[in-house]
Amino acid sequence: MEKIAIISDIHGNLPALEAVIADIKLRGIKRIYCLGDLVGKGPDSAAVVDTIQRTCEVVIQGNWDLGINRPQDQPAGFWQQQQLGPERLAYLAELPFSFDFYLSGKLFRLFHASSQSVYHRVKRKSSKKERLALFQNTEMTGAAPNGKLPDIVGYGDIHIPFLITMKNPSEKSVTTSSDSGLMLFNVGSVGIPYDGIPQACYCVLEGNMNSQLQAGFSLQYVRVPYDIDYAISRAHAVHMPEAERYALEISTGLVHK
Repeated sequence: MEKIAIISDIHGNLPALEAVIADIKLRGIKRIYCLGDLVGKGPDSAAVVDTIQRTCEVVIQGNWDLGINRPQDQPAGFWQQQQLGPERLAYLAELPFSFDFYLSGKLFRLFHASSQSVYHRVKRKSSKKERLALFQNTEMTGAAPNGKLPDIVGYGDIHIPFLITMKNPSEKSVTTSSDSGLMLFNVGSVGIPYDGIPQACYCVLEGNMNSQLQAGFSLQYVRVPYDIDYAISRAHAVHMPEAERYALEISTGLVHK
């Protein structure tokens, strides 16, 4: 069996990313998939992009990765653009929307926010209808080569890790690669978790990679502590706009508006 680390929502928090990568290496994991939002909020977006390019086999586009390429009207957005520079911005603009793969007979689909758009948010307490829509093929996701819909969907965006199972819809038009239920999981956030636990969060998948034969698989959540005071000091040292909000969020693990 093979292990895959899945990370998301780093948001320019380099100390958190470095702690997670070190933890991944300690576990002997070779493959890392990233579900987007490399940049914004934190002071080290450029370094995070460079690190992700070096270490991740798959990188998917998040709403910040797309949005930072648009004209900015706020000091924080303009500052982030200046830090990134044209080459990194071009890299972020060209990232793929989603990624499909088989693991132990299950068809997995990964994207940042939803099957519709990087800006379409599906919360933990969204309706079952909204959750089931994440398993549909759309113009953005495309379809798997065999026409199947995913059995398991993983995403980021909301910074809150969770895992739920659901029964397959009864409509005959919906076909998955198994007769059992569906599984939906959120990876959580490396850089700015919003579940009240101020530690970096990521997932580990284990199973038979690229196999369509049913076999055992697992999904594990990992929390990694890192030096939050140092991360905050970096934001103040470079005079990053909205540094105080960033400090509050990473120190509490809660969103601040």
